[in-house]
Amino acid sequence: MSVSPTNPYFLAIFCLAVSTVVLKLCKSSKLDHIPYVGHSTWLGPYISAFKYVKNAAQILEEGCAKYKGLPFRVPALRRWIVVIGRHHLEDIKKFTDHELSLVEASNDFLNLSYVIGSEVIANPFHISVARVHLARSLSPHYLDMKDEICTAFDELLDLRDNEWKSVLAVKTIREVICRASNRVFVGLPLCRDPDWIEITSRFTIDVATDGIILTMFPKFLAPVVSKLLPNAPARVKRAVRLLDSTIKERFRCMREHGDKWSNKPNDILQWLIDEKREFTTRQLTPRILMINLAAIHSPTNTFAHALYYLATHPQCVGLLREEVDTVIEEHGWTKEAVGQMWKVDSFLAEIERLEGFTASVQRKAMKDLTLSDGTFIPKGTHVSIPTYVIHRDSTVYENPDLFDPLRFYKLRNDEKDSARHQMVAVSQNYLAFGYGKHACPGRFLAADELKTMLAYVLMSYDVKFAEGISRPSSIKWDIASMPDPSVRLMFRKRVHH
Repeated sequence: MSVSPTNPYFLAIFCLAVSTVVLKLCKSSKLDHIPYVGHSTWLGPYISAFKYVKNAAQILEEGCAKYKGLPFRVPALRRWIVVIGRHHLEDIKKFTDHELSLVEASNDFLNLSYVIGSEVIANPFHISVARVHLARSLSPHYLDMKDEICTAFDELLDLRDNEWKSVLAVKTIREVICRASNRVFVGLPLCRDPDWIEITSRFTIDVATDGIILTMFPKFLAPVVSKLLPNAPARVKRAVRLLDSTIKERFRCMREHGDKWSNKPNDILQWLIDEKREFTTRQLTPRILMINLAAIHSPTNTFAHALYYLATHPQCVGLLREEVDTVIEEHGWTKEAVGQMWKVDSFLAEIERLEGFTASVQRKAMKDLTLSDGTFIPKGTHVSIPTYVIHRDSTVYENPDLFDPLRFYKLRNDEKDSARHQMVAVSQNYLAFGYGKHACPGRFLAADELKTMLAYVLMSYDVKFAEGISRPSSIKWDIASMPDPSVRLMFRKRVHH
């Protein structure tokens, strides 16, 4: 039986789910000591939960303006969220994972235990493997990643002479990022395999779709409903079939040659194998897919937003191209050269500031906790930081609602510690990649990837919207700000004036 709005079994379960959510949100809560933002009627929390899904930014702004940095709570589907202020970031940083858990918060948000499998969530060692190895292996991988970016763009756009060509922006960008990332994750030739590209690029959408549907149901129904969701489980099975021969060959080499052999792959798949914690394709495949989940969705959104802004503000093209042309001519295509592109970095950091997640640094309390200001957080409570509000704080950012592509470039030039204003920086005023020990471990790879993509587009192509089209409004869903996937961009080979 599949999940379909016309399926009577689904409708019955959905009605039960709605009733459960209403009762859960409307009943007395352990959080009554924390003020509530939303409708005040009996069904108010339920109504406000759907409003939060549609326009979280407005509710967060209202709460921050009313309570001036003090904690407040907002209803989301199936749970309350306690929104805490910037000064609570140090509280989040000091608590252990056994007290405040990012993994469990993510699991609750997307129901990953049911969609992916409980073992991956219970023992997420792939995160630490990625963090440790990516930190010391970016330079050796850079030329491979750059090669894949250039090859993917050229193949996907397939431009002739000086003609303009219209393409679906998000779809094209997602495939470029998928190929470039998987060049580092699983290597050639799999990163260019059309089936692998389709699986990994669609996997994020499948997980999000399945997870959101499961979020509509109370937890006791999740094991039943999850069996009716064919999207993510079907992708996992296909991925297992594609990875199987590669993984078996690598284990064969390890049995014959030990831990080192000629032409041993240096990618994330091999790093996971080298951990010697899991030994089958069925165990390793979900971890590779989870790494893809983190590596493809957010960078795709960021780069699509970047191209939409670039097409909207053509005056940016000249100043960015001048920097890229100068740096590449002097240093060539190297990781160090990309590090010299301060204006490109600033442009992307500004995109992240304006179009990043509405709320971030989400955690789940695994036991009763007390914050430094005395606020009591009961076990099971989700806490979050109002990133949208912080990124538009006029005491931190001049004209915060204005798009200023050189905002962070100027800050880097004005202050001695220029690293504080790179797009990969983590601070209490800039939360694009989270905060504390769980700040995104792949952010350095993502930044190099995004800057290389933008630099290559600037050097190689002209970009614009079709006649009469302007930058589309972002699609808001819960805490996400997504570029409109139906929008087409026009590309042609760069015309040198």
